[in-house]
Parts: sequence; C-alpha cells; structure tokens
Amino acid sequence: MTRQTSLGSDLRALRIARKMTIEELAEKLGRSIGWVSQIERDMSTPKMADLQNLAQIFDVPMSLFFGETDAPEGESGLVVRSQARRIIGERESGLFETLISPDLTDSFEMIHSTFQPGAELKEPLVRKTQELAYLVSGRLDIWLGEQAFTVEAGDSFRIRQMPFRWSNPYPDPAVAIWVISPPIY
Repeated sequence: MTRQTSLGSDLRALRIARKMTIEELAEKLGRSIGWVSQIERDMSTPKMADLQNLAQIFDVPMSLFFGETDAPEGESGLVVRSQARRIIGERESGLFETLISPDLTDSFEMIHSTFQPGAELKEPLVRKTQELAYLVSGRLDIWLGEQAFTVEAGDSFRIRQMPFRWSNPYPDPAVAIWVISPPIY
C-alpha cells in the first residue's frame, strides 16, 4: 500500500506530534473545527495567511509547506531522491537542513543538516524530543547540558529533552543525519 504525502497529512502529523487536538488548533487559528478537518483531509487549501499562522503555531519554517516535489509513480511516500528532498529552511545562520523522511506522518523524522564553517547556535535550545545525530563528515563542537564535546565524522550523540547548542569553528562544513522523535519540522 502506498501512502501519499500531502500538505493535509503533514499538518495532521504536526498537530498530533504536538499533542494538540483539532479543537485546540481550530481555536488557535480562529477557524472552525470543520475547516481544519477539511485542510487535514486535503478537501480544502489554506490561504497564505493561514499557512503563516500554522508555521507560527507549530514553530516550523514556511518552506516546509512548499517543498513537495512530484515523485515517480510508485515512489511517493516510499522513496525520497536526494534532489527531491524538502528544504526545511535555514533555522540558524549557516545551518541548512533538508527532510530525508518521505513525510511527517511517522513517529520520527530524519533530517540532513549541514553546518557551515563559522555557524553557531549561541543560545541553548531545549526541545521535547529524543534525538540521535550521526556526523557524516567534518567536525562539530556540541554542548549537551553543560558538557562540551567535539564530534568528528563517524561519531554520534543523543539528546533527550536537554539544553544543547553547537558551533562549527572549523574550516570545513559538518554534515549530520538526525533521527528526531516526535517530528518537529
């Protein structure tokens, strides 16, 4: 069985991952429950202002809603070609990310991150997630809680709802693959 990815299914997955009811989302949007239901079932298309509100509510970049590409017959929801990944925005200056997962309907997501030389997340970030990162190439300085580490290609690290930050003071980009649960993008 092939599962088709769509704006509606991704919005529903985001809502569920945030443990938000359809009623709560409708209230935050100032819309009816029926309207939200129609969007989630792809029976209606939200306006740009609605997408901006949804991005703000879910704390995701707007680009997430526009990254759909046509997959060859039989591949949609199953295979993501490297040139067809959804760009999920530049979350911090010098950090570029793409969605490796076919969509956001699973209990986890996979992200490809490139940390450019000189890029840095200065303020610690805490997310209600469990995350595992594998460094494919380069080096990256990370702080997990108060502990500082330098990770290199082949190393991995885990974050469980703890403050973290990162920096790439090195001359080469650092590339990481993340598994994040629940999905946050």
